[in-house]
Amino acid sequence: QVQLVESGGGLVQAGGSLRLSCAASGRTFSSYAMGWFRQTPGKEREFVAAINWSGGDTKYTDSVKGRFTISRDNARNLVYLQMNSLKREDTAVYYCAAGESWKYYTGRYIDDGEYDYWGQGTQVTVSS
Repeated sequence: QVQLVESGGGLVQAGGSLRLSCAASGRTFSSYAMGWFRQTPGKEREFVAAINWSGGDTKYTDSVKGRFTISRDNARNLVYLQMNSLKREDTAVYYCAAGESWKYYTGRYIDDGEYDYWGQGTQVTVSS
């Protein structure tokens, strides 16, 4: 069982930066692949980024490549999403999720249905 709690969301101007954190409970955290997703009202949850169990491999959706960075600290049970050069279209509720590692290597990291545990979400609002 893994419990996830996101933090770090808020209001930021376009072009600014935020760093989201996801704190995980459970001694098996390092065995999970982790993902960040986002959702806006009326739309489906969208894949943003994923990281493998060791942190040595990362994936991003095209719209955030070069602007966002996902990382993890297995010693502290933390996952981060550094978001730079924020745009209005990045406004959303951001969720972190944990899933079985083997699914990461089979390309299932983009599918929110493949993750087993979710946080409650944190709101990110980018103003112009």
